[in-house]
Amino acid sequence: ATSNHKVKETVALELSYVNSNLQLLKEELEELNSSVDVYQNDSESISVPMIPLGLKETKELDLLMPLKDLISEHYGEDGTLFEKEIKEFMELRQAMRTPSRNEAGLELLMEYYNQLYFLDSRFFPPNRSLGVFFHWYDSLTGVPSHQRALAFEKGSVLFNIGALHTQIGARQDRASLPGLNQAIDAFQKAAGAFNYLKENFSNAPSLDMSAASLNMLVRLMIAQVQECVFEKMTLLRAQHDFLTRLQLAQEAARVEDVYSLVHQTMTQAHVKDYVPFSWTTMVHVKSEHFKALSHYFAAIALCDCPAASDAELPEQEKAFIQFHVTMPEGPSLRALLQDPEERRKLGKAHLKKAIMKHEEAMRIHGLCKILRKMDILQEVLSFAHKRSLSKYSEIDHEEDFFETGDAPDILPKTHQKPEIKSPNFSQVKVTDLFHRLGPLSVFSAKNKWYPARRVHLMRGENGFGFTLRGDSPVLIAGVIPGGCAAEAGLKEGDYIISVNGKDCKWSKHAEVVQLLKSTGEEGVEIDVITLQGSEGPKAADKKAAAMSSGSGVLKSNKENNRKSLMNSKSASTLLVWSKKSKRSKKSTYGVPFTAVGDNEVMY
Repeated sequence: ATSNHKVKETVALELSYVNSNLQLLKEELEELNSSVDVYQNDSESISVPMIPLGLKETKELDLLMPLKDLISEHYGEDGTLFEKEIKEFMELRQAMRTPSRNEAGLELLMEYYNQLYFLDSRFFPPNRSLGVFFHWYDSLTGVPSHQRALAFEKGSVLFNIGALHTQIGARQDRASLPGLNQAIDAFQKAAGAFNYLKENFSNAPSLDMSAASLNMLVRLMIAQVQECVFEKMTLLRAQHDFLTRLQLAQEAARVEDVYSLVHQTMTQAHVKDYVPFSWTTMVHVKSEHFKALSHYFAAIALCDCPAASDAELPEQEKAFIQFHVTMPEGPSLRALLQDPEERRKLGKAHLKKAIMKHEEAMRIHGLCKILRKMDILQEVLSFAHKRSLSKYSEIDHEEDFFETGDAPDILPKTHQKPEIKSPNFSQVKVTDLFHRLGPLSVFSAKNKWYPARRVHLMRGENGFGFTLRGDSPVLIAGVIPGGCAAEAGLKEGDYIISVNGKDCKWSKHAEVVQLLKSTGEEGVEIDVITLQGSEGPKAADKKAAAMSSGSGVLKSNKENNRKSLMNSKSASTLLVWSKKSKRSKKSTYGVPFTAVGDNEVMY
């Protein structure tokens, strides 16, 4: 806005200073949010650290006025009467911002996620916005994002369910079998949550919820499961026989294989600049470390186990044929397995490769200042390297004049494939906080209805002259022309919402019938509503069927678990009653239409 060069230079200098400060702050945030050692277990045993995720954080949200206004506007109810329910929902949201890192925390997040289904159905019409913004911060960078769409809130909560599983998995004591099994379960559930998010939510405004990031996270969790499977096998297979050590070598090769895939994913264009350098380095270190371990276990299988006897030979031959990616050069398989010297030569080649890979893992580890601070990881890498060096010097003979060959890579194989466990939303049961508004099949944000009408109905000689069907709320499926109901102004497709001042939105068929039966000579006051666009018997049938079937994502929705109205037992019970004990010729048999179905009852 100015032509003064000195002012321009001053402003440019100040802006560059601000930008450099922002960059430093961003790097500090990344270091904090991607901290690997925060959620590790407190056990004294040494195990390789796992990568957990920090939770996405969110701002407080005041829904009191928006929801009260919508209840008054859309439902025609006094919004102040629902302040208790609105505050209860807001308290639940406040609690889920800081869940405990255990099963109770997971249940809290799941409860809130399930409650969002009801909130969506009640208060988010397809053609208008509630006028509130959901603010969430990126899990890794802390960059804020906001959207009006409730899908962003749902997706962010689901992300936190996955992130909390990663923290629970990283905290387990993996030196014990129960701890390993819990870690495997937690990482599999984390993979399931991120995978569900990737498949069901799109166009997220924050990078941590982009398809590329979620794909990387699913692969990372699967790799961590595979690592736990390897650790489990080292605990279970305590015997040091030849076949067990071959299996351990192949398990380690499998872990290396999956971490290599994660490293490739992390270095792709859309993810590379986003993923913390400490994560990429850790994954690369693990890839090299487990490759070294696969060669180490191959070497001790060949060098520490006695040569195969004639009885053991067939089984060992079968295992060894499927052990290497390419068969090693030199003598035949039978000669190799039965000649201790040939076994030592191949074992030495494997150890040489193991030492090279250990050194590469330590070199990569040294490039990252965050990982250099992690004493446990340094200790694990150093121990494995020294163990391989010690074994090499043990089997290395002074008179060895042959050149140690290049050992072929080990074929990856696992005895327990990781499973992606999708979230089980039905395990946490919730009730609709706003159930007083009425059944969702009718009283939802997507439906519109005409203002409630109060009808005074007198019972005639042949009853009220209408057909009822269904439950919660009961539907007037047919009206006899010229009958009491028709004269009072009732129509086909009306829903009965109260009888003599008693709320009937949630009442069963039999309960409404009982209320109608108990009326005296003075008649009955009935409040009814009509859905817009559902006038007439056919439209009402279609609407009732469509609404009763429900198609929500969450299995916990009680409406969806009920049988449809057409199949409800109460609706199929024929309760024909009138003042006379016998039917007159002008009763239901004289109805001039054929709308009375098997599940409909005439009154």
